[in-house]
Amino acid sequence: MRNYDDITYFLGDWGLFQKTIFLLLSISTIPNGYVGMSMVFLADIPPHRCKLPYLNGTGVYLNQSLPTQVINGEMIYSRCSRYKWVNTSRTEFLNDTESCLDGWEYSTERYTSTIVTEWNLVCEKDWKAPLSTSIFFVGVLVGCIASGHLSDRYGRKVVLFLTMALQTVFSLIQVFSNSWEMFCVLNFLIGLGQISNYASAFVLGTELLGKSSRVAYSTLGICVFYGLGYIILPLLAYCLRGWRMLLLAMSLPGLLYIPLWWFIPESPRWLLSQGRVEEAEAIIRGAAEKNGVTPPENIFSEEESMEFLQLTSKEKSQHSYTYIDLIRTTNIRNVSIITFFIWMVVTIGYYGLSLSTPNMIGDPYINCFIAAATEIAAYILTWGILKCTPRRIAFSSTSLLGGAVLLLIQLVPSNLQILSTVLAMAGKFGISAAFSIVYVFAAELFPTVVRNMGVGVCCMASRIGGIIAPYIAFIGTYNKVLPYILMGSITIAIGLLSLFLPETRGLPLPEKISQVPPLTCCCSRTDPSPEIGLDDNSKRITGQHSSSDL
Repeated sequence: MRNYDDITYFLGDWGLFQKTIFLLLSISTIPNGYVGMSMVFLADIPPHRCKLPYLNGTGVYLNQSLPTQVINGEMIYSRCSRYKWVNTSRTEFLNDTESCLDGWEYSTERYTSTIVTEWNLVCEKDWKAPLSTSIFFVGVLVGCIASGHLSDRYGRKVVLFLTMALQTVFSLIQVFSNSWEMFCVLNFLIGLGQISNYASAFVLGTELLGKSSRVAYSTLGICVFYGLGYIILPLLAYCLRGWRMLLLAMSLPGLLYIPLWWFIPESPRWLLSQGRVEEAEAIIRGAAEKNGVTPPENIFSEEESMEFLQLTSKEKSQHSYTYIDLIRTTNIRNVSIITFFIWMVVTIGYYGLSLSTPNMIGDPYINCFIAAATEIAAYILTWGILKCTPRRIAFSSTSLLGGAVLLLIQLVPSNLQILSTVLAMAGKFGISAAFSIVYVFAAELFPTVVRNMGVGVCCMASRIGGIIAPYIAFIGTYNKVLPYILMGSITIAIGLLSLFLPETRGLPLPEKISQVPPLTCCCSRTDPSPEIGLDDNSKRITGQHSSSDL
């Protein structure tokens, strides 16, 4: 039986149909960029101090009523305590301190409100701000687990639009949150929908597009458009300084995606896997008409139609692999453990840097904009790297670059803090490039029989890293250098560790667990066959037909 690419060869690789799918699915990921990073501004902590009602707002005795503390080498008034005052004379203070019994006063120079000022998430409650972000990533983790099963059972298109609706509806409801607990529950649900939306768009695009454009789609398509969403975030946040209005502005554009339902088809590959041959043929004929080509009278022969139906019933009775198979042999166990650790660490670095932009020297809006622009540049570079560089060299070099420049930040003199921001952006460039490379690398490392589960487990490791990342960024509130030391050290570690993984570029994709190669010496090299290039590797990636692959 011919494979799908041979059957649809007459469509061409880059007609109007493919261009439309490339653009519309890429556009669908724009909200993921600003929703995923929105907590940078929604949960930022503005300068604050204890309320001092007995001063009547004059501030005459401010230096007498507030103790001082040193944070990041700067002497400031205490954020969480004040001196006790003598009841008989409001101009006399004791040396004893007390907590902020009357609440806090927040600076409105940068924000009119954030969730921190709304529910006083400071001092003894300061752990709640990073937890709000971590809960979002817990939702992302659950969505990562569930999205593959839902997509395989109900179809790529249905899950794509269902999760887009989920993200939009719960974001709109979140605008009216009246408690921190309600905000967090909705944040979990938004996270659940966000990753499923992105994953479904990724899988649907790789299955609808021709093999020559699939890697371009996974880098220049959804990754770059995700970066465009990210770059929109600081522009919106600059114009809308209150968290509720900012959240509303980010939620409403989701309604504009409703018409896409009539322009984006279901995956013919998925339909064929379900034995729905007539529906798949109708979509292919529609694509041919849009591309201006004449399809064969019979796209699928009678024998092929029967074969698809038989394969559907046969798959239900085939041996079922489990997650235990990912550690069954020494070779696949080593690959699984190393890739699991790599995905977790690279995600800590990626989100740790992204969430740290308010702690960097300079304007947070400009810093966030530069970080987003740096990310887009990294994705474009990745597309070129993947076309000509071995996978482990590409991943290792970008990781080592990102980690090394982050470690250099601790050496920057205090009077050259702008240099720290430049180095942080260079670190983000390297880590963002590594973050996009690891998807392709992992998909090629695992054998076909467990590829969905293997990359799905890596995805879960990634989300564990996402849960940890907000706390790494939170440390920067009290020590600006320590987060960079932590992220730089572990990023260099995975850059070196990745050199022991087997090379995959230009090599046949392992089909069975027994075909997984052993770990290799970091000095060894594999010369790929010149006949097998990026297009063939693109074909490999499409072997993962579950959206849990993200």
